[in-house]
Amino acid sequence: MISPADMVLFAAVVREGSFTRAARQLGITKQTASERIGKLEEQLGVRLLERTTRRLRMTESGATYYDRCAAIAAQIDEANNEVQRRQAEPVGLLRVASPMLYGRRYLAPVVADFLSRYPKASVELVLADRRIDLIEEGLDLAIRIGPIDDASLVARKLGEGPRYFVASPGYLSKHGMPSAKELRSARCIGFSPFETWEAENVKTRIDPVLTVNDLEVACEAAIAGVGIARVPDILCREAVRDGRLKILFGPRPAMVWSMYAVYPSRVNLPAKVRLFVDALAALTGPVSPPHRGGSRRQHRA
Repeated sequence: MISPADMVLFAAVVREGSFTRAARQLGITKQTASERIGKLEEQLGVRLLERTTRRLRMTESGATYYDRCAAIAAQIDEANNEVQRRQAEPVGLLRVASPMLYGRRYLAPVVADFLSRYPKASVELVLADRRIDLIEEGLDLAIRIGPIDDASLVARKLGEGPRYFVASPGYLSKHGMPSAKELRSARCIGFSPFETWEAENVKTRIDPVLTVNDLEVACEAAIAGVGIARVPDILCREAVRDGRLKILFGPRPAMVWSMYAVYPSRVNLPAKVRLFVDALAALTGPVSPPHRGGSRRQHRA
């Protein structure tokens, strides 16, 4: 089988008019270049070059062959340059997976800025509350919340997402401010019927009055006075600031979950992935606790 590398070499020899210059350009010896062209002619069964001590001259067959080889060499150069450009600046489609809440709350401004800065790039967001296999589903990176349990992935920490116990002023006026030990008998909004909450170092198996699999619905239910919810800061922050929700059990979060960007490998990481992750890290770094209005004693029934 004819080697494309030998075809590129032949085009270089003709273009440079010299085995020596072509060999130097391709990083091989003159002898190696001459031997490879000789082998190419043998494989083709055609004389491509007439050699003298002073110059090279293409045969008629060599001239025809050169046109095709030069076109192939140009296409190879173009392919190499394109790949290298993709390492230098974001080019092409970037496929990103994210949990629904993170995607809705964080990703729109990141994507807008990324596409504005890098017009040769495009983005596809896959928002889903399930663990996605990056390789199987052809994704460039994914946002993960919580522990990373796949050692084959590269993980870069983006920041932390605290969660707080919250309840509405109306609920607290009616039912009183609970202690950690009273959570079991409190009206709670949970995500499963068998959930355990920890507050002030006390672990309690709750009996939810409302079970729901969506954090935003849980937060809205807490605002409406249904009960106590354990929700992320990004959901309850505004409601806490304007007084629609109160944070319970002191200044410490109920729990803190780390947020990561994960991707298959750091080797030759494409610019589109590297720069998008940089933008995520800049946006979702450490957050300050929301303002906590009111006091515990103030809401005792």
